[in-house]
Amino acid sequence: NHPHRFRVWISGQVRRVTASIRREMKRRAAVEPVIGHVKAEHRMDRNYLKGRLGDRINAVLAAAGYNFGLLLRWLAELLRVIIRAFFETVPARNTA
Repeated sequence: NHPHRFRVWISGQVRRVTASIRREMKRRAAVEPVIGHVKAEHRMDRNYLKGRLGDRINAVLAAAGYNFGLLLRWLAELLRVIIRAFFETVPARNTA
């Protein structure tokens, strides 16, 4: 008896779907593993904050933590490239 009618699309169930619905299903399939990782690794199994605002804050903080981890990995790789380039350009000294 909900005022808005919804159609649920499940992957592999319906063959005749529009291109936009197929694109959305592929996008969701790409996002689901990330959500699972965030829930497992960033303490989202239990929410210690109260209410709907707490739910929103918890989700934003988990996403920020996930993005911060990606940023740290990117910066570490950049530092490795810079150090490698520095040592490749410095000539070796002969102390004979």
